Amino acid sequence: MKVSEAMTREVRVASPDETIQKAAQTMASLDAGVLPVSEQDHLIGMVTDRDIAIRGIAKGKGPKAKVRDVMTEDVKYCFDDQEVEEVTRNMADIQVRRLPVLNRD
Repeated sequence: MKVSEAMTREVRVASPDETIQKAAQTMASLDAGVLPVSEQDHLIGMVTDRDIAIRGIAKGKGPKAKVRDVMTEDVKYCFDDQEVEEVTRNMADIQVRRLPVLNRD
């Protein structure tokens, strides 16, 4: 099975310049713990609820802090035409539970 057959298609994306409060509200409305971060149609990071808590709130950053200040920039990803089995093995190797899916264009 290809990743394109198993992936979530209704994805919301955060802007690096939006506040962590807005990102948290988006996560809450989606019942999700992660958002891809995109700038000018390029994936530049991922922000998780844990990033907001640990890199944001725990370090004294308030709700107006920017997503770019807490996001993870080293993005691991997969492609929609890859086999699910290959991707899940890779996810286990790099110890991640979620990956953004890109097309090769």
